[in-house]
This record gives sequence, C-alpha cells and structure tokens, in this order.
Amino acid sequence: MVKLVVKAGSRPPWVGLASAVWIQIAVGNPFNFPLYSSALKSVLSLNQQQVTILGVANDVGESMALLPGIASNNFPPWAFLLLGSLLCFFGYGLIFLTVTQTVSQLPYILVVPHSIPHTYVGFLTHLICLALCVAANSSAWFGTAVFVTNMRNFPLNRGTISGILNGYGGISAEVYTLIYSLVLKGSASKLLLFLTVGLPAVCLLMMFFIRPCTPSGEDSSVHVHFIFVQAASVLLASYLVVTTIVSDVVSINDAVTYFLVAIMVLLLIAPLAIPIKMTLFPSNSKCNVSLVGSSDNLASESDISTQTSPLLTPSSSAAILESFHERGDVSDVEMLIAEGQGAVMQKRRPKRGDDFKFCEAFIKADFWLCWFAYFLGAGSGVTVLNNLAQIGVALGVEDTTILLSVFSFCIFIGRLGAGVISEYFVRLIALPRTFWMACAQIIMIVAFLFYASALNGTLYAATALLGICYGVQCSIMAPTVSEIFGLKHFGVISSFMMLGNPIGALIFSVFLAGNVYDTEAAKQGNSTCYGADCFRLTFLVLAGVCGLGTILSIILTIRMRPVYKMLYAGGSFRLSQNSGH
Repeated sequence: MVKLVVKAGSRPPWVGLASAVWIQIAVGNPFNFPLYSSALKSVLSLNQQQVTILGVANDVGESMALLPGIASNNFPPWAFLLLGSLLCFFGYGLIFLTVTQTVSQLPYILVVPHSIPHTYVGFLTHLICLALCVAANSSAWFGTAVFVTNMRNFPLNRGTISGILNGYGGISAEVYTLIYSLVLKGSASKLLLFLTVGLPAVCLLMMFFIRPCTPSGEDSSVHVHFIFVQAASVLLASYLVVTTIVSDVVSINDAVTYFLVAIMVLLLIAPLAIPIKMTLFPSNSKCNVSLVGSSDNLASESDISTQTSPLLTPSSSAAILESFHERGDVSDVEMLIAEGQGAVMQKRRPKRGDDFKFCEAFIKADFWLCWFAYFLGAGSGVTVLNNLAQIGVALGVEDTTILLSVFSFCIFIGRLGAGVISEYFVRLIALPRTFWMACAQIIMIVAFLFYASALNGTLYAATALLGICYGVQCSIMAPTVSEIFGLKHFGVISSFMMLGNPIGALIFSVFLAGNVYDTEAAKQGNSTCYGADCFRLTFLVLAGVCGLGTILSIILTIRMRPVYKMLYAGGSFRLSQNSGH
C-alpha cells in the first residue's frame, strides 16, 4: 500500500469548493427557461410544440458537454469559465434583444413586428433555438470546470462532492426565482439582462479561485467541513423556498426585498468560512491518501512526497511476481512495480475501477447500461421540468411560481441527499450507487401515476416526488462513472453520459408531450390546453419508461456489486484512479 503524504503548506482545495458554489449557481442558468418562455411564446406567436422545441434547444445546449469534457485534461479551469462567460453573454444577449425589441436598427430577423410574414417568424424561431443552445451551453463549460476540478481535489469523497455541487446547482433555480419575483418584479426582459451581464461577471471573478489543488485526504476535519457545507446548503434552500412562498402571499416593499436578498448572499458565501478558519487556525496534522493504482499516480505531482518500499531490480520483481502468481494473490501494486521495472512488458487492459480511455469505456456493457438507465430516468424528469408551467395551468394552477419553487427545492434535496446517502452506504456495506437510481425510478412511476390521475391534492405531492427523484438521477451518475471508469478521463466520459438528458427531452418532450398537448388544445379550440387530458397520455408513457429504467438500473447494480466490494473493502476507498492533475 502506498501512502501519499500531503506536504505542509500545500494549497488546500476548500477555497475552490467555496468558489464552486457560485459557479454552480451560474450552471443552473438553463433552469430559467420556464420564467421567460411565456414572453418568447408571446413575441414569436408560437404554439406549445414550438415552445417545447425551444426548451429542447435549451436542454441540448446545457448537456452538450463533450467538447469541454475532451478539453478537460488539456486546459486550465479558468479557460473554461472564460469561454462559458462569453457564451452566456452572447446567447442571452441575443434573446434579450429579441424579447425587448429595443434596438430598431437590428435586421428584420431580430425584430418581430406583428405584420411580418409567418416564414420570417419561423426563421427567427430557429435563430432563437441557436441562441438558447449557445446560452445554455455556457453551463456545460462552467459545470465541467468545477466538477472535474473538485472531483480530483476530493478523490476520496466523490459522492459527497457530487451531492454538494449538484445540490447547489439545484438551488440555483430557487435563487433565480427569488431574484425574478422580488428584485426584478416578474420581468422576463430584466431577467434576461441579468443572465446576459450578471452571470458572466460572477464567473469571471471566481475563475481565479477554481484550480487544481493537492488532493484532500481522510483527515478527521474533512468530515466536519463537509457537514458544515451541507448544512449551509440546506439552510439556504429552506430559506429560499420559504421566502418565495411568503413573497407570493404577502406584499413586500423594496427595503425588505434588498434585506432578504442580502441574507441569501450571506448564505451563499457561508462555505468560505472553512478556508478562513483553516487560515486563522491551521492544523498541523497530515492527510494520508491510500493509493492502489497506476505508476503514473506515484510521481505525477511535485507537491506530493511518496513513501515506497526500496526499488526492485527486474529480476527480483519477476521472482516476486512469480511467487505471487503461484499463491494466486498478485495485486495491482506488485504488477505495476514489475511492469515499471521491466519484468512485465505487456500492457494490461483496464478493468473496472481503473482509468479507462473513452474508446475503452465506450465498448463496455456497463457504459451503455449506465447511459440508458440515465437517459430513461433523467429524460422523463426533464420533460416535466420543461412543461411544468403548462402542466400547472392545465391542472388549474394560475400562478406556477410556487410550483416551480417546490420542484426546484426537491431537486436540491434529491441531489444533496443522494450524495450523502450513497456515500454512507457505499462505505458501510459497499452498496453500488446505482441501487438508488433504481429506487428513484420506482418512485417516479408513482409520481407519474399521480399526475395522470389528476386527483385533488396530488399535484404538489407528485411534483415534490418527481423533483427529488430527478435530483437523485443527476447526483448519482457522476461518482458512479468515476468509480467504474476512473478520474483521468472523467470529463469526457461523464459528458457523454449527460447526453441522455437532451436526447430524452427531444424524444419525450417534443415528440410526445408537445404533440399530445397541441392535439388536446386543438380539440378544445384554444392555444392553451386545460384539463387532465392535456398530459395524461404523456404521464402514462413516462411511467412505463421509468419501469424500463428501473430494470436496467437493477441489472447494473447486480453487475457492480463485486466492483464496489473491491473498491470499498474495509469501509475506505482504495483509490485506483489517477488524480488527474
């Protein structure tokens, strides 16, 4: 067993995690689509299916993370944040100019007077699809920067990190809803201006703090620090949902509004207390990281000292290796030492838990089981997210702000809770994280049946259940991929997994939900559909989709059980992947 001892004075990763909180709020910018989709629908005179297509463009942009994933091993995080800021500025800027029509000198394709032909409107719709895709794609660059960096900075706590980062990403919708309803007074144009200017400014400020650090070990203070960040996120999420509901019921003046926003900002910067505390009260304890892994791990960082056994000659390596083979218990460490000394010349193929290249992972059955399980679960969840405002109106809710707030809060609970619970059980009994994906998809079936029944009192319950389960799908996938296929190429492999989101949205939201909604609206003779039939068929189909996803998740869990027993033997993670730095 190799011990990596973090040198005194090494740069801790907690400043980067505290800064990542703000970046994750920016990552959630695609969640704003329901807040300004009505304005786009009105300006462009669209039907529901066309609005749904815009929503899919939004999802496609959000999930098209293959390019940042491929680049994650070649460029520093600040470059990702800089490019994401530019995409955010130009994408949302174009949408802002389209909605407001404030610049009369723009070409006709950007100005939509009521008299222009329908063909031009269609052309403009395609242009807005592109703008939405570009704007939402900023979240892919933001998310890749903070996720890859922090997963490598905290390699022994991947589930916890995934839960925290995904949780704050879920909170972002609540943050935007509060700003939209209180500060911006429900103005879609002001919200788009905030997305155009405000988000890039925040990300440009934070890009100096998101950077690779010495990997965090299993020091006793690490657990306490994570609990503090998790508690701060729960407090923030609770505060946001309560404030949103109260502000919807009670009229609040400007002074109180700014006070409430100031409290939100204080809660967002709460994780910064950890690096401040570590600076004021430095600890003299060393963090040990247990490694079982490739030879690249043993000398990849200049700020990490390595304590190993004396060097072996090729002949002695071969002799030791032969004796281990005879006993049948040769380990990765001995094999890798022998390879490094020349006793073994051939390169072995990676096995589960090692670092896979994308092409090596792509041909594995586990890879596609992960992808389809996520595609079915997350794709059905994002379909409800894209149509939640219309679902609420169809089922008799005129103001859907609270409904969106509940859904956002529950996404946060699912994301954070999945990270905490899966991390606990994976260390306790080596339970594969995909077990929780199966559980979530079973509950999603119940939620969709609640939606389809349209019984009184079930709308908010179904929305809450679905939000939690959708959050679980998002949170579980990242650490699962890193544990099966390693951290070295985590960026590109996880980015490909995320493609299940937009593909699911395209199939289930556009071709299914949009068509069913418009068909029912046409029967009623309206552009807006009212009643349970607007989405009933959609919900029943999505329940069946989640049933199939449950079966795939169970199969994957059974296949992964031996892998997790190997990785988490004795309750601690045997780090077999490169740190990726």
